[in-house]
Amino acid sequence: MTGTDADEPWRLSAAETAEAIRTGRLTARAATEAALARMEAVNPRLNAVVESLAEAARARADALDAGGVTGPLHGVPVTVKVNVDQKGCATTNGVTAYAELIAPDDAPVVANLLKAGAVPIGRTNTPEYSFRADTDNPLHGRTHNPWGDHVSPGGSSGGAGAAVMAGIGALAHGNDIGGSLRFPAAANGAVTVKPGLGRVPAYNPSQKAERGMLAQSMSVQGLLARSAADLALAMPGLIAPDPRDPFHVPLPWAAPPLDAPLRVAFTKDCFGFALHPEVSAALDTAAEALAAAGYAVEEITPPAMPEAARVGYRALMGETKALLSEEFARNGSPAFRALFEEYFRQYPPYEGAELLAAMAERSAFARAWSVFQETYPLALTPFLAHPFFAPDRDLEGAEGMTEALGSALWSFAMNFLGLPAGNVPARLAELPQGPQPIGVQIVGRRWREDLVVDAMAAIEARVGPMAPRLWARMG
Repeated sequence: MTGTDADEPWRLSAAETAEAIRTGRLTARAATEAALARMEAVNPRLNAVVESLAEAARARADALDAGGVTGPLHGVPVTVKVNVDQKGCATTNGVTAYAELIAPDDAPVVANLLKAGAVPIGRTNTPEYSFRADTDNPLHGRTHNPWGDHVSPGGSSGGAGAAVMAGIGALAHGNDIGGSLRFPAAANGAVTVKPGLGRVPAYNPSQKAERGMLAQSMSVQGLLARSAADLALAMPGLIAPDPRDPFHVPLPWAAPPLDAPLRVAFTKDCFGFALHPEVSAALDTAAEALAAAGYAVEEITPPAMPEAARVGYRALMGETKALLSEEFARNGSPAFRALFEEYFRQYPPYEGAELLAAMAERSAFARAWSVFQETYPLALTPFLAHPFFAPDRDLEGAEGMTEALGSALWSFAMNFLGLPAGNVPARLAELPQGPQPIGVQIVGRRWREDLVVDAMAAIEARVGPMAPRLWARMG
């Protein structure tokens, strides 16, 4: 812990915070107060946290200080996204009609964070129904990217990404059905791993009905962090079982090591979308970092792409149209309803037998990847073909939606396949509109999130962390 970090504990990573508390150099209360002070200083401009939990956080920190170490995240300040249940808080999901929907109990992901010793300090923003790659809604307003208003904070976990990178908590909870952890990571310069299917138990006690089968199989809970090391610390606790999720996969975080050198499939294929030079340079840097760390990096495009992405997205749109159209019409804002009409125009939803066939085809795509990953346990791919887009780009007709979502084939596909996929910054681009991080994606073998996090750590070691550069810019 440097002198600066000791004076401003909000700068500490989750691992550094937990270690400082464990060794008595810091208290949970001091770590919490520092994070709350940082939130008060920067959140008015960012609007990343839309509900402060300051008093409850102070009480929990005091209890932790009085009771001894509880887990690996003992005393670490975290934020929780407003679309999961946290007992006594409104699960708004960015929807005005849900402003008073008070959670009767904690969702499993929140319960697991608490068991690990974390201190929730606030609830983070999301777009309406968490169904956008940008973050704005009529209830809570717009979230701003700490790098500047020239770039969207991403979505749907945009509040989480902006908060953690701005220093509001060392970890931020988020979730991902088509990219909602990885979009904000790419936009803000955070590090994340989208867990694979069944890894983190999921359930909202406030829910009135079960989600559709594709939503169940594509949506996962996770974390955004400022370093891969913090994910390695926190994710083992996040995957702890909960009986309320009957399809949870009870596997340990780390499996036996694979034979070295670990082979990585490396591709720059963007399937007809032009690859921006800054993204190309970021991918090259990531590939060089992995090779230097002892990975065997080979240029080859994995199978079933881009078909898996396009079929998966249209299938999800089909399920969404069938199960949620009435809800969106009843409680969605006019802007949100117009956005979904454009989604449906650009990505025609599968219906009836065609939807069932698309859902069945998912197994063929996943099987092709499973066979491929026997040889290549990891894949290094683009996330977006271009630097992250400006706020509201997805509202600017077909062209805007194509840039914001249509080119994100590497994102959608991983949800449809149920594979773990991480995003790590590999470059800081100095663009005419302003500086912004460029993220790359690492895809892992099924249930091997640990391999993804290890590879991201190797890239991070070459590139360096983004947070100190951001904080110097923020002042």
